[in-house]
Amino acid sequence: MKTRLLLALAALSVAAGPALAAPSPADAAMLKLATTSGCMTCHHVEPGGKGPDGLAPVGPAWRDVAARYRGVAGAQDQLTRTVMVGSNPYNSHWKGQASGLAMPPNAVAITEADARQLVSWILALDAPK
Repeated sequence: MKTRLLLALAALSVAAGPALAAPSPADAAMLKLATTSGCMTCHHVEPGGKGPDGLAPVGPAWRDVAARYRGVAGAQDQLTRTVMVGSNPYNSHWKGQASGLAMPPNAVAITEADARQLVSWILALDAPK
């Protein structure tokens, strides 16, 4: 019985290993940048997070952003510009997935170089699980 239990636990830990792995130094650095720049106030990395009062999150999950823009020419430049100058509330394509109407300009909170680096990291995220 103990042997079966140990084998089952070993198999489970091997299967869950990647999901339980610690974030890479790059992930940790980007999450720190996002937190200190205020991005995590509205965004989550993973889909399914809740916003204020149980509503949809204010901004879209970054894995959803990565999936939507994967392979789109100019996505890096477009999203970096959106971070810096904000977005148009009348042109939101996140209806139903985000409760915020628009992204405010963030040029006072993050440099363009840091925004570009963060956007690059976001676009490299795997699809939602």
